[in-house]
Amino acid sequence: MPSNSMALTPGLSSFLKSLKTNPIDTSIDNLISLLKRRQIRHSRSCAIATAYLLLRVVSAFRTTEAAKLIERVQNVGRRLVAAQPREMVVGNIVRRVLGLIRDEAEDERDAEFSLSSDAGTDSRPHTPPRGPSPSRLAPQSHISSSLKPGDTDTKDQDTASVLSERSSSRPPVNSFAPTPAPISMFSLLSHPETESPQTGSPVPASPSGRVPGHGPSKDIRAEIIDGIGEIIDELGQVDDQIAGYALEHIHSNEIILTHTSSSTVQKFLLKAAAKRKFTVIHAESYPNNHEATHATVSGTAYSDEETMSFESFQKPLIALGITVILIPDSAVFALMSRVNKVILGTHSVLANGGLVAAAGTRVIARAAKVHQTPVVVVSGVYKLSPVYPFDYEALIEYGDASKVIGYEDGDLVDKIDVENPLYDYVPAELVDLYITNLGGHAPSYLYRIVSDHYRKEDINF
Repeated sequence: MPSNSMALTPGLSSFLKSLKTNPIDTSIDNLISLLKRRQIRHSRSCAIATAYLLLRVVSAFRTTEAAKLIERVQNVGRRLVAAQPREMVVGNIVRRVLGLIRDEAEDERDAEFSLSSDAGTDSRPHTPPRGPSPSRLAPQSHISSSLKPGDTDTKDQDTASVLSERSSSRPPVNSFAPTPAPISMFSLLSHPETESPQTGSPVPASPSGRVPGHGPSKDIRAEIIDGIGEIIDELGQVDDQIAGYALEHIHSNEIILTHTSSSTVQKFLLKAAAKRKFTVIHAESYPNNHEATHATVSGTAYSDEETMSFESFQKPLIALGITVILIPDSAVFALMSRVNKVILGTHSVLANGGLVAAAGTRVIARAAKVHQTPVVVVSGVYKLSPVYPFDYEALIEYGDASKVIGYEDGDLVDKIDVENPLYDYVPAELVDLYITNLGGHAPSYLYRIVSDHYRKEDINF
């Protein structure tokens, strides 16, 4: 019985299992419910769930028309984004899938256009008829009419006789024209006469862009499914790809400050700890992430389904000989003067270079700005959103206030308003460098990466 209850626990693992058996509409409603109730919270978990759901949507779609497939994905994407607008990665995955569909549709359109160009060009060599040229036929009548009886010019007579003999030995020009075959009056309307296209004239295409006589367009779903599979593979490899740049940014005997139990940050530090010796000061991120942070530092298990699935490590930093100092969040400013570098994780990155990260990140970034300590943010490309933060307050999500002050303190709670923000907005001027799975970038360079991954027509789908 306990095993059955654990298997039915709402979360990413249970959703992926039910996705294989449930109908597609039921799976969409299930993911919407999980997003609304925040039973899937982490960015990568939401991205994986969205990618697998869209993979199922595309594979279950039975129409080969790209426009209808785009409309279907847009409808599903709007419902998912409306369920949890603060999860930027959901919209990012939808935009990338829409871009895949548009790219495949354009490739198919280009292939059809090349086929129409090839079909409109006559591949057979064009041989001109062997009749006399008009430039030679004109002088014949002129010379024959200019010769009068009684003329004694023998030279002109010889020339005229030669031209007349040549013209009489060749058939007339009209004799080389093809003679049309007789057509019955009964078959005149059922078999209309079609003229062969001229050399270089394109074959007219249908309004849908297809070439007549070439059959229906191919099914582009196979290519789109392969593209979504590549996105899923990228989500599973993004932390390892980011960790590959660790030795370029972490040096020996440095003091590095970090925050929360981000799996991307931990793998980044573990990669550098294999060859470098440094010190890590770890802020505990109270009250929302302190338990997971303590478990990450000590290497003990943490009873969270998503954390155990995607944030479990073989060894903690202390097992590799790295000195790790766990401090409360209030001591960040006091120790920042001794820190050489700040490495932070993020929940999402916005179009202006700012980021939404765990609560307490903005305080750390401002303290680093005062002490002129470089701030490095590690993030996968799938977290880069083309959405501009016009309203910063709308991006902040608030959690359970009882984690700050317990409900047992009833008298105190009635007198004050208690808020527990889960995230902070950090402006771009407080960040010095972004490290993604594509390398290191300045905040002002992120718009180029965003323009390469998302199409303009899909930003506001």
